[in-house]
Amino acid sequence: MTLRTLVVDDEPLARRGICARLQRVPYVEVVGDCENGREAVDAIRSLAPDLVFLDVQMPGLDGFDVLRAVGAAAMPSVIFVTAFDEHALRAFDVHALDYLLKPIDDDRFYQAVERAYTHHAQRRDSAVGRRLSALLTDVKPIAARQEEKRPIPAPSPAAERFVIKTGGRIFFVKAEEIDWIEAAGDYVCLHVGVQSHLLRETMAAMDERLDPHRFLRIHRSTIVNAERIRELRAHYNGEYRMLLHDGTELKTSRSYRDRLQAFFGDTL
Repeated sequence: MTLRTLVVDDEPLARRGICARLQRVPYVEVVGDCENGREAVDAIRSLAPDLVFLDVQMPGLDGFDVLRAVGAAAMPSVIFVTAFDEHALRAFDVHALDYLLKPIDDDRFYQAVERAYTHHAQRRDSAVGRRLSALLTDVKPIAARQEEKRPIPAPSPAAERFVIKTGGRIFFVKAEEIDWIEAAGDYVCLHVGVQSHLLRETMAAMDERLDPHRFLRIHRSTIVNAERIRELRAHYNGEYRMLLHDGTELKTSRSYRDRLQAFFGDTL
């Protein structure tokens, strides 16, 4: 899969820098670059890119004006780029995929590109699934359709990422990158590899926001990414010692044994 990408920045040096970095990524194709917002609106409509690196502050139409002009339905994924970090939360509010501060750090840049690729692949797969489902629905016999019950409303989509604010920095953590989560007073602590990040959120809210097919609450103060579980060891009174792939050992609670049973089924 190729990530067709448009670069928008009123600074020629910044545009060249982004394009040069993108040329090192084998799955990215730069389909164009623009020096202002009006050019960007026309290019997005005519080229239909998958991803746009969009400068926030530009003469005429700024980055947010571009989003309004194109419209949410037609807008591709966006990575905002700017020298001013006060726009970060506003960028997240308009569902930007990521946010890069100038001067751009190379590692941070390629993390954002990789995130965009993963996000685009997931959106493509979801769209294919929806089209297939619609096709199967259309070929059902009329009698079968009449007998169907009223559909149950779909649950709210699981959170794909979290905004972390620390030391004057604002960055994003993808849900799938999280190994496990523990309660920390009025905060939760996200354990991501060797790093830990504090997020002002309750465990109950995290439990609702996370994908139940991936994340499992095993204790009132612990949620774990099931893909990180290596081993369960019976402890006592229906409790288990849970060993993660990185060697972390967690304790399950009897209060959440029904969740373990539902998740792992007859293996327990």
